[in-house]
Amino acid sequence: MAGLGEFEWDRVRGRFVVSERMAAITGLPAGAMSAEDMKTLEPFIHPDDLADLRAGIVSQRPAGGIYEFEFRQVRPDDGRVVWLRVAGVMTRTPEGRPQNVTGIVQDVTTRHLEEDQRQTLMAELDHRVKNVLATVQALAVQTARRTTSLDGFLANFAGRLKAMGSANELLTAARWRGAAIDHLAAAELGVVAPGQTGWEGPELFLTPRAANALALGLHELAANAVKYGALSVETGRVNLRWTRLADGGFELTWTESGGPTVTPPTRRGFGSTLLDQVTGRELNGSTSVDYRPAGVVAKLRAGAAAVAPRPETVPEAPAQRIAETVITSSGPTNLRGARVLIVEDAVLLAMELEMGLSDAGAQVIGPAYELEEAMGLLDQPIDAAVLDANLNGHSVTPVAEALSARGVPFVFATGYGEKAGAPGGFDAPVIRKPYDVTQVAAAVAELLAARTAIS
Repeated sequence: MAGLGEFEWDRVRGRFVVSERMAAITGLPAGAMSAEDMKTLEPFIHPDDLADLRAGIVSQRPAGGIYEFEFRQVRPDDGRVVWLRVAGVMTRTPEGRPQNVTGIVQDVTTRHLEEDQRQTLMAELDHRVKNVLATVQALAVQTARRTTSLDGFLANFAGRLKAMGSANELLTAARWRGAAIDHLAAAELGVVAPGQTGWEGPELFLTPRAANALALGLHELAANAVKYGALSVETGRVNLRWTRLADGGFELTWTESGGPTVTPPTRRGFGSTLLDQVTGRELNGSTSVDYRPAGVVAKLRAGAAAVAPRPETVPEAPAQRIAETVITSSGPTNLRGARVLIVEDAVLLAMELEMGLSDAGAQVIGPAYELEEAMGLLDQPIDAAVLDANLNGHSVTPVAEALSARGVPFVFATGYGEKAGAPGGFDAPVIRKPYDVTQVAAAVAELLAARTAIS
């Protein structure tokens, strides 16, 4: 049998026989060796595993002479440490004394290495998730402290959360090895004002920490430009340019032009604090914002520690991904009387969607948390639907196909970053998580308005 080696231990004669295949696995010499008792073989066992092995022998004695162990062995030929699985059957003399042990040996080093790697990855994932949750919590608290209204808090916090989400999506696509500056710029500016923004500079990749910091910094600058600066008018423009520095870092310059005359702010908001304290420190550099009358000019300087090597896997630029739904309607969304199906496997998100759509006047069907549950609701009158792309590992495609066949419009609210069109290739708007529920409600309203106009 491939990957297995055999042995035979004659306890009466004190003779341990190693097969050729076992020799190849363990590095022990093939043939017979003297072995009066277990202690003779203990020098070949990793010292850290001896105590467990001895305890295992004692605990398995009542099993009728069947033994199975896994332990590390230090190979005597090259000193390598390998994991072995040993299984054997012992026969006894009529008097009950050990007579013979016949068994097999298997090298299970690869399995243990994979398990160690899995444990390491799980620990790293746990660490990252806790860091993200802690950052989101701090972002919420800091935003709340500097916002005077609930609507203002929700808008500011949602925007910052989305900036973090875009950065994390790029990092995930590159296996958390780094994110390109031009991709970060495209993720923020390419959505906010694609016809009024431009960016250029050498290929540079940032560490995960620096990428998140720069994403938040660009979001604050863009949000300010949309509210008060160059992007608040159609004639305005934002140019982003970065250059390498001799010390291994880089300098990024944000320049606004064509907008209203700029006056310095009278108070310092959280956006300014975030740019100065968070972005600057996380980039191991500094930030400065110059409120020139012709337009804001911001400079972000980063140290070499913020720059990462080029990842083996580089994701496509966000410009080639799905275009997220841009809501053009203004004011409160009116969904009065509309029957809207919610399909979402995250209970808290489903509750939030149900509340938001109900507040807009919709009659909510569901929510459905599982694919089978969603399919069971399709026999009801439905005017529109909000679909999560993945339901506990199952594609929502069957639901989308059934709705499409009936002419019922739907919007995808998903955490997946599809590269070409909506999930499943459907002609449907997409809102990517994290999202503001008002976005979803407005998207549903636009779908219903378009449907009414066609009919």
